[in-house]
Amino acid sequence: MSIRPLDGITVVALEHVIAAPFCTRQLADLGARIIKIERPGDGDFARGYDTQVDGLSSHFVWVNRSKESLTLDLKQDSALVILKRLLKTADVFIQNLAPGAAARMGLTAEALQKENPGLILCAISGYGNDGPYRDKKAYDLLIQSEAGFLSITGTPETPSKAGNSIADIAAGMYAYTNILAALLQRGKTGKGTVIDISMLEALGEWMSFPMYYAYKGANPPARNGASHATIYPYGPFKAGDGKTVMLGLQNEREWVQFCEIVLENPLLAKDERFDRNFKRNEKRVELLEIINTCFSKLSSEQLIARLEKAQIANAHLNDMKGLWKHEQLRARNRFTEVGTPNGPVAALLPPGLNDSYDYRMDPIPAVGEHTDFILKELGLTEADIASMRASGAI
Repeated sequence: MSIRPLDGITVVALEHVIAAPFCTRQLADLGARIIKIERPGDGDFARGYDTQVDGLSSHFVWVNRSKESLTLDLKQDSALVILKRLLKTADVFIQNLAPGAAARMGLTAEALQKENPGLILCAISGYGNDGPYRDKKAYDLLIQSEAGFLSITGTPETPSKAGNSIADIAAGMYAYTNILAALLQRGKTGKGTVIDISMLEALGEWMSFPMYYAYKGANPPARNGASHATIYPYGPFKAGDGKTVMLGLQNEREWVQFCEIVLENPLLAKDERFDRNFKRNEKRVELLEIINTCFSKLSSEQLIARLEKAQIANAHLNDMKGLWKHEQLRARNRFTEVGTPNGPVAALLPPGLNDSYDYRMDPIPAVGEHTDFILKELGLTEADIASMRASGAI
């Protein structure tokens, strides 16, 4: 088997739900050993969110493959001692507890890096480790609201949240890239670093052009559902068979092609009402009527064929069934299987084809599945382990 980029790297994760587990799963994909600390009994509470994947939680299955599960009740001294022993030789410690919680257990950078100078510490929280919002509770929807995401997403009448946990995903991605950067930096300096990831700052960065569109108090982009806020035609359109086709024009050359080939109305390209994007954007209602008159006579496949001929970007409006069956993903062999406590399940390979190694796609662990193995690695005897289990520490 080829060598993966993070083979030999050990990450101890005091994590739950999405942001930190998504980060560590990606580190695991690249070969890192992830020791996931869970509560004895139920473990990560995301395990109980639903039973959609052969009896397992969809959230948990998505972000917890290739990990080892170690149960520790960190309210007990014997369990906390085990965690600190693990951190003496670990490369990365990541946690997404409430701000201040890790410090109250003595898990500070000062204390941990004194024992292990190369340790990289990464904390993920809603608002960061200081500032007036430091101790404010932060769930994904609340961060979407605070970051302004809801204000630009949805219809003119109804702000809408993203259908997935976009704030958690953003935070997990920035934790992942910051940890990779910290590992590179440690290779140059020999020293570990401290990383403070805020969900608000992560999603704030992703607000991208809408934030600048509203520069110096200007009006922000309007909510337009699946349509583009400032470019038209760009978004969903109904074909004659009732199916929806997504399409997007980016420039005036494409507008001419759209009129000539798709609408079969070359004179429209020269119509002064619509000959620039800002005019089309202002006269959406008029232009939509013209487009609908043409599209109502075409099936979705006929419409897509015309769009392809005109080299106009387009897409099917897929649902989750369509994604699971997507012919492009299937043609590129992007699906594999991973093991779970309930048997193998399908999984998408991580994005990015790499010609020098295969991604790690190991099983999703049961709660505490690796507890005994890890404790024995640390030198505990069968009697020690039995005593900890009797006290509820593991």
